[in-house]
Amino acid sequence: MNILLETERLILREIVPTDEMALFLLDSNPNVHQYLGNNTVSSIEESRKYIENLKNQYAQNGIGRFAVVLKETNEMIGWSGIKFITEPENNHVNFYEIGYRFIEEHWGKGYGYESAKAWLDYGFNQMKIQKMYASTNKENAGSIKILKKIGMQQVSEFDWNGIPCYWFELENK
Repeated sequence: MNILLETERLILREIVPTDEMALFLLDSNPNVHQYLGNNTVSSIEESRKYIENLKNQYAQNGIGRFAVVLKETNEMIGWSGIKFITEPENNHVNFYEIGYRFIEEHWGKGYGYESAKAWLDYGFNQMKIQKMYASTNKENAGSIKILKKIGMQQVSEFDWNGIPCYWFELENK
């Protein structure tokens, strides 16, 4: 896969094994997982397994979650991307979902919007995806704001593993 996206401040590239420490920092923080079921990782080995899973997604689906890197510092600050979901979620299966997750110190700086917008544009214009989906915990005001700002429409509510969530969709026109 040779996908590399750039925005004004960010580089979006494949996640590689050397990203394991940044992923561990991200996913071991309870605040990052507050709206995700509080399933933090407790070892670097879990981050390594996540990277292996991503490599499989890249190979199978040609897309997945990508590292978000600050151009200014070359620091990985989280991930963002399009994932092909093959498990049932809110009565949908085999669909493209846009998502993102950032290291806490980088919250509130517009990186979520910037990367999500880049992926939405890529999904619609390069991949020719007909409809993009996303979901978020009903209490995650930051994520709700990002999804609405990139144009996604909240169309329903559902329960994901005991977490009340909003379901968003946007059709490629």
